[in-house]
Amino acid sequence: MKRVVVAIDSFKGCLRSAEANAAAAAGVSKAWPDAEVKEVTVSDGGEGFMEAFYAAIGGTIQSVQVHDPLMREVSAKYLLNGQTAVIEVAEACGLWRLNEEERNPLIATSYGVGELILDAVSKGAEEIIVGLGGSGTSDAGIGMVKALEATQTKSNEHGTTIPLLDSHPTLRFVIASDVNNPLCGENGAAAVYGPQKGATPEMVEELDKRAKVFAEESAQHMGYDCSQEAGAGAAGGLGYALMQYLRAERRSGIDLLLETIGFDSLVQGADLIFTGEGASDRQTLMGKLPVGILHHSGKAPVCLIAGKISDAETLCQAGFAEAVCINPPHLPLEEAMRPEVAKRNIQETVARIVSKRQ
Repeated sequence: MKRVVVAIDSFKGCLRSAEANAAAAAGVSKAWPDAEVKEVTVSDGGEGFMEAFYAAIGGTIQSVQVHDPLMREVSAKYLLNGQTAVIEVAEACGLWRLNEEERNPLIATSYGVGELILDAVSKGAEEIIVGLGGSGTSDAGIGMVKALEATQTKSNEHGTTIPLLDSHPTLRFVIASDVNNPLCGENGAAAVYGPQKGATPEMVEELDKRAKVFAEESAQHMGYDCSQEAGAGAAGGLGYALMQYLRAERRSGIDLLLETIGFDSLVQGADLIFTGEGASDRQTLMGKLPVGILHHSGKAPVCLIAGKISDAETLCQAGFAEAVCINPPHLPLEEAMRPEVAKRNIQETVARIVSKRQ
């Protein structure tokens, strides 16, 4: 009997990981009716990260009232399993919470992320895994820090504040991100990611200046500086604040998830692995989810599918058995983004690939 593992990332704005996997599994079954197909919900730290961990470890979904990037009260979710909490920052400060006219990173705040963390701590979490992706903020995590200071710190006999970690000495933070950018400069959070969050060139300059001042003041106060660490620029600088203020350990999002799942064991003896994402090109090889699957594939060939493929030859040279676009040429983007169309095209593409491997 053939064994196939399907582990496809979400197609942003179109399909969740589980939906893409189900369509691919249907394609496998169409060509290999007797095949054993294992579907693995995956995410590298952005959209679907909490859902992927829920599928892997179970637990309960907690719902809590927090503030969105414009300080409006909203309901946000995180996963709690025993003493482990899994938080997606986008639940609180995601770009999806803002329409085009509301996008202004000069005022957008990560305050709600701090509120999610505090709720998890209040419910007994001692390990907090934070997925960094999809944020609509570029405040260097200042909003999150303010939330922690406002509601959790207390004064000792000298009148100075005691940080969250001193109040909970066993608390451990892990940030899941494949972004390597520092906090400031031409490769920093504002310069690289600010424009997609609504920042004009003038805003980028101001945001970078604010982040630099915040980092300098923090370093002076704390005696160390995480602003140049790889990943400090993730999620508009939330990576920096989590490392600087909460001593978070940074891990590759997909590696962390695959380790939790036991993916290396799961793919042993597999005849074929399917992975994918909304759009693939040579940037996929810079630590995005599909290349994480490739690195953990063992001896099984890995087929990459995507809604848009560029640099297919480069992707195959890197180790993918195939790199295939699911969409027919000239299909309008609006049509391709319809969930039912995307599912059908995934199913048909996978069936064609599998049929060639009889």
